[in-house]
Amino acid sequence: MVSLLRIDSPQLFSHKKALIALFQCVAALLIVGQAGLTSAQTAKRPNIVWIMSEDNSADYLRLFNPQGAATPNIEAMAKEGIVFAKAFSNAPVCSVARTTLVTSCYAPRIATQFHRKMNTATLPGKLKMFPAYLRQAGYYTTNNSKEDYNAKKSEDVWDQSNRQANWRNRPTPETPFFHVQTYTDSHESRLHFSATQLPAIETDPQAIKLQPYFPDTPLFRHTHAYYHDRMKRNDQLVGEVLEKLKADGVLENTFLFYFGDHGGVMPRSKGYAYESGLHVPLVIRVPENFRNLPGRDIDTTCEGFVQFVDFGPTVLNLAGAEIPDGIDGRAFLGPDVDPASIDKRNQAFGYADRFDEKYDLVRTLRVGNWKYIRNFEPFYPDALQNNYRYIAPTYQEWRRLWKEGKLTGPAKQFFLPKAAEGLYDLSSDPYEINNLASDPANARQLRMMRERLNDRLKSMPDLSFLTEAVLLDEALQKPTTVGQANIAAISHYIDTVNMALLPKEEALAKLAVELNPETQQDPWARYWALVACSTLGKDATPLIPKIQPLLLDREPLVVARAAEFLVVNAPELPTYRDVPMSGYMRRSIERSPSDEENKNHAEALLILNSIVYLHDFHDFEIDTTKFHFLFKVSPKSEVQRRLDYLQGKLTKKKK
Repeated sequence: MVSLLRIDSPQLFSHKKALIALFQCVAALLIVGQAGLTSAQTAKRPNIVWIMSEDNSADYLRLFNPQGAATPNIEAMAKEGIVFAKAFSNAPVCSVARTTLVTSCYAPRIATQFHRKMNTATLPGKLKMFPAYLRQAGYYTTNNSKEDYNAKKSEDVWDQSNRQANWRNRPTPETPFFHVQTYTDSHESRLHFSATQLPAIETDPQAIKLQPYFPDTPLFRHTHAYYHDRMKRNDQLVGEVLEKLKADGVLENTFLFYFGDHGGVMPRSKGYAYESGLHVPLVIRVPENFRNLPGRDIDTTCEGFVQFVDFGPTVLNLAGAEIPDGIDGRAFLGPDVDPASIDKRNQAFGYADRFDEKYDLVRTLRVGNWKYIRNFEPFYPDALQNNYRYIAPTYQEWRRLWKEGKLTGPAKQFFLPKAAEGLYDLSSDPYEINNLASDPANARQLRMMRERLNDRLKSMPDLSFLTEAVLLDEALQKPTTVGQANIAAISHYIDTVNMALLPKEEALAKLAVELNPETQQDPWARYWALVACSTLGKDATPLIPKIQPLLLDREPLVVARAAEFLVVNAPELPTYRDVPMSGYMRRSIERSPSDEENKNHAEALLILNSIVYLHDFHDFEIDTTKFHFLFKVSPKSEVQRRLDYLQGKLTKKKK
């Protein structure tokens, strides 16, 4: 017989307490279970932190070079991780390198190759900067704090990007995070001290091994020693991040990348597509809780080549996020990555275009220890004026010694025209000072490297061959669409400028066709033919009758290139139709257009680049104070920087 208990009976009260206690136990078990599940899920999703030091090559660290600085914190990371001996920035300057990193795309393919940008490119299709894909996968993404992107950033890239950004602001302790930390203590600006008030140093300057392309002076030694000390400071900062991660209890759940954002920062490094500008240190510490994820043993060195385009997909792969289509990079760590295949990677691609106000189109390909450099404008010496570079007293002293005729050996190369092709065996010539391109013994290697690079530039296609002015007008909204629409034209422009590499008579015959407006109606084919003529130099003087009429071309840049050739290679012909070459230069620059928002003054800037070259290396005189531009020249523009230099008005401008 079932008893019907009254609601206020003692027995019912006892049962209620038991039920409440049982519910509390079950709830506690559920909470513990959920916490355990969350912990298990978190254990499958590592945190990832990037530490970037600005402007430093791998050679400045003892981990990569016996003469480099001791960096105990970075070396400790190596003991608990992987050293990548062959890591490369694809570009030797900040904005282009960082845009390559965050997009995983080669900059010349997506119109982000110029520094500083005049306008911002739109990423192709639905592609986003890779941290956006991490956010979609549940990661908290932060950046402290430098961006410097040449592409438009969507709103979903960073949860926080400023000087306060850090992983500690994530919504829950279990939320996985990706954090980027940039330190500026090795930035080029650190070497912009006064030559009469040198900074204090700890390193003995006499113990420094100077690169053989430098003049051996007390100033160069002191500067090198000071930069050596900057590496020690970088290491201290790396140690501080390690301690923060440890204090937060997340160190052993966090992959920690340390690398330089490109090479630097003694002269002939940052801004130059030599190994000194492209080869960066990379060390990745592997956390204890994810030792199996990379597929490599710790305390090892990987000799396979990795490039900045590869960093984004590597992070996505480690995080278990989807890697998007439309990028150029390939993951080098994580699931489904075969370490043996990474060890076999042996190619790196580099690019240098307009950096600040200085134009110089350079592409590089490294295959193993062979390095091929294609200087498409080899008549421009490396020493061509860049106002920011020449703030450094080392640059100033180097140029003074050149003008005084006191440089010898490799130290002179910086001020001489470059070879159109450079071929270097880095196993015996790590500083790229002994060009083997003209050695018949290396003809096969040269041809192979040339063909590989040309194939890459054409298939990409490389948008620089449309010129920056055209890109700004026509390509920034849909760069890859414009590239594919013009792939045949770009291929032709590359073939045209490469005519300078042909046997002389064959080159002259083909260039004569390209220079003739009746047979070649495309002004940009004429433009690149003139660049090829300037590459050939005096060998192209038989084409002067074809070149002189181009001083009347409808395209201002064609006029400027024609005048540039004639000033250098036909000084005995100072006029054409009674107009001096300075008149044609002035006419071309005063016809150079700009868009309504004054964001495209690339034509004028390129012409000013020629004028500075002719002024500094060929005694060309022109009164730039009388120029009348079709656009308002901003006091902070690259055009104004060129005018400041030509008019003797240089002031120190920080970046």
